[in-house]
This record gives sequence, C-alpha cells and structure tokens, in this order.
Amino acid sequence: MARRQAAPTRLALDALAVLGAQIRIGRHDKNWTAADLATRVGVGPRTITAIERGAPGVAIGTVLSAASLVGVPLFGADGVELARLRRRGEERVALLPSREYPPRSTTADDDDDALNF
Repeated sequence: MARRQAAPTRLALDALAVLGAQIRIGRHDKNWTAADLATRVGVGPRTITAIERGAPGVAIGTVLSAASLVGVPLFGADGVELARLRRRGEERVALLPSREYPPRSTTADDDDDALNF
C-alpha cells in the first residue's frame, strides 16, 4: 500500500521556500553546483533542485543536511547552541508522562511555543 502524504500547511510551504532559498544562496556562496552539494549530501542533483524549490516531499533529514553543509544556521543557532537546545529539549521530554492524558488547560504564563525549551 502506498504511503499517504499529508498536505503541508501554508506556513510549512512558506518555511520550505525560505529554507530552500537559503540553501541555494549558501550553495552559490560556496561556488558549488547542485551536483557538488548532492554528492556531499548523498543524494542526486534532482533532490537538491527539489529542496531549493521548497518541494515538501524531500525527507527532512536530507533538507537539514543540505542546509548545514552550506552554512545555513538551523533554528537561528550555531552548532554549540543547537546542541544545547537539543539537550534542553530532551530533558523536558523526559519529564512528560509516558502516556497521553487529556490536554491540560493553558494559562497566559505558558511559554512552551518558544524555541528556548
């Protein structure tokens, strides 16, 4: 059975387009062809073209690998800061209950939407 792909939201499509443009600019700044970047990522040049167009069907790991190779800062953080954010996120996730409960009510003090974990 074929895997069903969820339709991306407008926000997701905009984010893919922005990231794709950043990757293309980074690739050009390094004077790499799409084939050069493709070799480094381990994919074909058509995948790089799809990433740069903002195509939603490319695996997120592939997109993030391409971004990191051309120097696009992921989540506005450098490598050290990103590792710190990852650890903080893992620590918070470890505190979550192991099974799902009905959603708790939110208050104005909740700040979980920020990337600062």
